[in-house]
Amino acid sequence: MSTQDLHANVTLDMRGQTCPAPLLGAKRVVDDMKNEQILLLISDCPGTKDDLFSWAEQTGNDILKTEAMPDVGTGYYIMKGKGESLKAHVILDIRGVLCPGPIVEAKKLLNGMNAGEVLKLISNCPGIRSDIVGWADMTGVKILSTIEATPGEYEFYLQKGWR
Repeated sequence: MSTQDLHANVTLDMRGQTCPAPLLGAKRVVDDMKNEQILLLISDCPGTKDDLFSWAEQTGNDILKTEAMPDVGTGYYIMKGKGESLKAHVILDIRGVLCPGPIVEAKKLLNGMNAGEVLKLISNCPGIRSDIVGWADMTGVKILSTIEATPGEYEFYLQKGWR
């Protein structure tokens, strides 16, 4: 489907509402929609973009397009997904920190988590891919998924082991 052919099944205008209201409104509407239906959320809150993209990633929904609205605000075309993406209990966004920093910080967080819980580690350290595999093997941390979100930027879903 081309983004020019997008047609929203539902429009939710949240202009004038401060965060997290636009995200909460979008969540309520999307929860009631069928898979692959599209919500057009309109918001003028500057934090909406980061909130929405983080939420969409955690819930398996997709932000298909964003556009500046003619009067004010931004329109976000959100397609309800099938909810199959991995769920993280904790997110550690440590972009810009060089190795071994990301692994040191991930280890600290995982130490405070319960066995079986999932940490999402986001890093753009050049050596992170090879470092994390060796570290996970030595510590019993399970790498559930590795995603290269953009060139050189990785998202690791790490599950705390039972040891």
